[in-house]
Amino acid sequence: MLVFVVETVTGGGALGAELPASLIAEGALMRDTLIGDLEDLPGVRVVTTHDARFPSPPRGTSTALRLGDDPASVWRLMAREADCCWPIAPESAGVLERLVRDLRAQCRRVVAPEPETLALCASKLGTARALEQAGVKVVPTWPLDALPAEVPGPFVVKPDDGAGGVGLRVIDHRPAPPYPPGHVIQPLVAGEAASLTLLCQNGRTHVLTANRQHIAHGDGTLRFTGVTVGAFPVDEALRSFGESIGAALPGLHGLVGVDYIATAEGPVAVEVNPRLTTSYAGLRRSLAVNPLAFMSEFIRDGMVPDLPHLPPALPVDIVPEE
Repeated sequence: MLVFVVETVTGGGALGAELPASLIAEGALMRDTLIGDLEDLPGVRVVTTHDARFPSPPRGTSTALRLGDDPASVWRLMAREADCCWPIAPESAGVLERLVRDLRAQCRRVVAPEPETLALCASKLGTARALEQAGVKVVPTWPLDALPAEVPGPFVVKPDDGAGGVGLRVIDHRPAPPYPPGHVIQPLVAGEAASLTLLCQNGRTHVLTANRQHIAHGDGTLRFTGVTVGAFPVDEALRSFGESIGAALPGLHGLVGVDYIATAEGPVAVEVNPRLTTSYAGLRRSLAVNPLAFMSEFIRDGMVPDLPHLPPALPVDIVPEE
């Protein structure tokens, strides 16, 4: 089986553009881990692309893209020749949604959520409303000009379609107009920053690990600096929480991440990342098994298999190098 892995940040999706070092580091880490796990499966061969400014992945066969190349055309051609495509891209500006649409026009097996779910998860406001309507406890989210008068600070202001914490600010008081377009506001909820790694398909959800997010506070910002995969035991409360998110968003498909706040009253959802996240880089060591070993049926047929009984996850620290 030929699998085409495309990670847009390192794969040529930003030829000539300056990119935050953190996004490059996280993108390369997810790409290289996924390719390694795939190539360890019997009969699987991986192809990919890389921006010629960045190192090629240590495994798989990679095509270098340079300024003047048309990445979308190259990706469409590689998707046409592949048996399966696995995209990794930010949701912001519709990048992931467009990429998945292009790949599905060329290849019938694409490991990604349904189009409507991708569009929904690209909006923090839309995601919060959908989860809340389904009865999932979620951090309240409003457009900047709709913040209720009775809600006290401090607040988190972020792009509605942001990814990776880019553009996020923490403020103590209510913002004053004029408001930046396309931003939302949330109360800064007390608790521990965490995430779930889920395997989803058609509302069927497996919670693989619960992870501690390492967040640096300073100068009015919150910055992601790493993650401890498998930091928390997946108890019944977290399992129910993850399953309720999968039921609320039945178009989720594949390995996805959920950011949440671990509060004294239980988990509170922040956002849903409908793709691989940095936590994936520690999944194999945390579970002591290749996470794709029980996914050959999923990759081949698009069906989530019955998982074997997995041992408790071990804590694994992942710190993307910048």
